[in-house]
Amino acid sequence: MVSNNSKIGFVVAGLMLGILMAAMDNTIVATAMGTIVSDLGGLDKFVWVTSAYMVAVMAGTPIFGKLSDMYGRKRFFIFGLIVFLIGSALCGLSQNIVQLSIFRAIQGIGGGALMPIAFTIVFDIFPPEKRGKMSGLFGAVFGTSSIFGPLLGAFITDSISWHWVFYINVPIGIVSFAFIVFFYKESVEHSKQRIDWGGAFTLVGAVVCLMFALELGGNQYAWDSIVIIGLFAGFAVLFALFLFIETRAAEPIISFNMFKQRLFASSSIVALCYGAAFIVATVYIPIFVQGVFGGSATNSGLILMPMMIGSVVGSQVGGLLTTKTSFRNIMVVSIVFFVAGIYTLSTLAPDTARSMVTLYMILTGFGVGFSFSVLNMAAIHNFDMRQRGSATSTNSFLRSLGMTLGISIFGIVQRNAFTNRMAEAFGGGGPLPGGGDPRAALTPETRELIPPDVLKVITEALSSSIAQTFMWALVPAVLGAVFILTMSNERVEIAPQKQWKPEPRR
Repeated sequence: MVSNNSKIGFVVAGLMLGILMAAMDNTIVATAMGTIVSDLGGLDKFVWVTSAYMVAVMAGTPIFGKLSDMYGRKRFFIFGLIVFLIGSALCGLSQNIVQLSIFRAIQGIGGGALMPIAFTIVFDIFPPEKRGKMSGLFGAVFGTSSIFGPLLGAFITDSISWHWVFYINVPIGIVSFAFIVFFYKESVEHSKQRIDWGGAFTLVGAVVCLMFALELGGNQYAWDSIVIIGLFAGFAVLFALFLFIETRAAEPIISFNMFKQRLFASSSIVALCYGAAFIVATVYIPIFVQGVFGGSATNSGLILMPMMIGSVVGSQVGGLLTTKTSFRNIMVVSIVFFVAGIYTLSTLAPDTARSMVTLYMILTGFGVGFSFSVLNMAAIHNFDMRQRGSATSTNSFLRSLGMTLGISIFGIVQRNAFTNRMAEAFGGGGPLPGGGDPRAALTPETRELIPPDVLKVITEALSSSIAQTFMWALVPAVLGAVFILTMSNERVEIAPQKQWKPEPRR
């Protein structure tokens, strides 16, 4: 017979494995993308592979968070696992880049249910004095998996096959599924409520229009083309409809009444700012290391280890401090390190010592690590069980929105800066292999074929464009600092004289 403590241990392990998969898939494909494109083709469509996953996660997160409040956490966490595993298996079987993008969207639908519900379950099953420690642990898993993804993806691609970047999710997901099904007993009384289908469809439509406009604009289509203008117009109309529907829905997907809580509103906006700035580091540090310093994709993933370690330490420290001081005070410490890290990364150059790059990453990782544990706790602080799913998922949604906007907008910044430098140097696209794609010059085999004087120009252009991108990433980081100062001075209160029991769901 399994004791209650053992059952909780299995539940926590199952939730952590779910977070591991969903968070890691944001980045695991990045270092394998060059191999995937060379195998499947579709260089002009490779951005869809990442964007399809992120859009689906972002659109599904608030919907599943609300549904878990209405009908229970367990069923939707399990649903998310099943859909995620189906999507993973299909991704590994993809025959072309379009199929892969579609299957990544299926993965993303499942991922949108996993992360917010896992964090919410932690708050349901643990008393206040243990939530900080557990949030720190879960935040550490989130941060670790986000940064560990490129390393694992590169290792699998170099050692086995890019298909296993997706197949590896299957055994992990099966273990998570078994732990949750057999050990998580959710005692709930469900009340039937109306699902806000109008809000769900307009939100998904608005997100899809915005993402395609950002991805295709200035690339496949000119910014003033009918297609791009139409996509932005579609986003504006659908988002306006979403706002209108949400103010009148009985059970809105995103309740704007929640934003009347100062702590929730400020912590959610800070999550958006952190997401936009941090995604730049996870995407462009590997490209800088591989393209400027040289080396394999595995080496570029290995260099992210200091950032991973920094984020794990920051997440743990942040979680433990929530019972000792206010959320705002903790995040003030966080933003100091985070802004310092992003600023130092904006000084990257071909002659930057590797030891300094390591220090810059530790600063950035330590600073962002606090947000993985503290912001979720702050967002959920003033809500009961009937609203926690919505609160957590809205916070996660805004972080994902920040990451999605960040990878699109800063991708445009980096691409334009790189193209302009190459045009200045070579009077056109430049003699880059692979049809002008800088990623083609990142592999050791290709670098050997490029004349040294040309390679020097390429690496300087790449380094300059990435440093400039980090400088622009300071904008959301500094905005995050402003909103941290608006957070209310609340902290986790502990009442040790009372025996804590999970709140009944109504």
